[in-house]
Amino acid sequence: MRIKKQSLAVLLLMLAFATAHAQVNLNKVVERSTKKAERNVENRVERRIDRGVDKSLDAVEDGIDGTVKGDKKETSKPSDNGSNGKKANSNIADKQEQPENATPQEPEKKSPQLNWARYDFVPGTRIIFEDNQEGEQNGEFPSKWDLAGGVVENAGFDDSNVIYFRETGNTGGITPLMKDNKADYLPDEFTVEFDCYFDKDIYNQRYYVNLYAMKHQKSALSRITLYTNKAQYGTTDISGNYPGCERTNVDKKARWRHIAISFNKRALKLYMDDARLLNIPNIDENPTGLTIGTTSQKGVNYFIRNIRIAEGAVPLYDKFLTDGKFITTGIKFDVNKASLKPESTGTINYIVTMMKEHPELNFSVEGHTDSDGDETLNQKLSEARAIAVTEKLTELGIDQSRLRNRGWGESKPMAGNDTPEGKSQNRRVEFVKF
Repeated sequence: MRIKKQSLAVLLLMLAFATAHAQVNLNKVVERSTKKAERNVENRVERRIDRGVDKSLDAVEDGIDGTVKGDKKETSKPSDNGSNGKKANSNIADKQEQPENATPQEPEKKSPQLNWARYDFVPGTRIIFEDNQEGEQNGEFPSKWDLAGGVVENAGFDDSNVIYFRETGNTGGITPLMKDNKADYLPDEFTVEFDCYFDKDIYNQRYYVNLYAMKHQKSALSRITLYTNKAQYGTTDISGNYPGCERTNVDKKARWRHIAISFNKRALKLYMDDARLLNIPNIDENPTGLTIGTTSQKGVNYFIRNIRIAEGAVPLYDKFLTDGKFITTGIKFDVNKASLKPESTGTINYIVTMMKEHPELNFSVEGHTDSDGDETLNQKLSEARAIAVTEKLTELGIDQSRLRNRGWGESKPMAGNDTPEGKSQNRRVEFVKF
């Protein structure tokens, strides 16, 4: 019995020792787990603090860099065809550190942007001379012109027929072939329009416009000189630059420029695309004709196309007051299409201003064509063009209730369709009061 009691005591003693040892181990495990958890929490807190500090330092460094370099926030800007460019990538990996002695880079200049909304050129309504190179034979001399000097031929370029100045020098060129070349065929009010082409990276490429018929008439007025981004009348004292251009006499782009000249008794204005470059209030001499020439630079593309001389008329509003309607050939469309050409904007802007200043005016916009092509197609084309004009006027703020549209096709010609001038006169838009 005594042995059993001793054995039981030993067993209890062993059990107590095991329990105590297990408790010690458990305490150690708990302690280790607690310390590990505390270290994790501390590490996470430290990482968060580090990230916050890094962000604050980055912001401060960016502010310092912007102050030193003169950087501004990047904004999207139009590309060459008028669409929005991609936003600059702001990834930090794309940033490159500049040496301490690096020269700060100038911000990139924005390229010139067309803004025809301010274009106020309105062409004359009676066509005196027109040449769109229709039906011309490639390689031959332009049939509607006379040669004043140099080598000039018809050619094909940029999907259109053009007049190619192969070589002219500074005093040659071409002049319209009129019934009487010696007579003064320019009225007191007239407009001249044409397109001219400028190559890229060609220094001092120039076109010359003389407002007299060289070879047939006595010299009149100082010569107008056209650069890729500049127009000059006579001396350098009277000149204007295209807005936003980096250089006036050379450009990184090849382009067509639309030139428009307006003369009113003694005042001369010149437009290049959407911008007015010259505004001369008083011209002492009398314009009598037209000669267009170029400089003599081999290997350079000198092309002109779509030349028109028109007689200036009384203001369209005054014409409306007397006739109850007005007619314009200044609204132009792409060939066999209803899409408006940019140079139509001057006339359209004039009409928008007129209708806003006179809210009592309501117009039926009526399209007309020449007799070329199928009669049924011409009818549909005239209707589509009338719709295009009314939609443009509505877009610019004229209430749709003040406008109607109608097409007459080739059924109401104003002139014969046997000459380019007659066809141009028939391709017109009329605004009739209702």
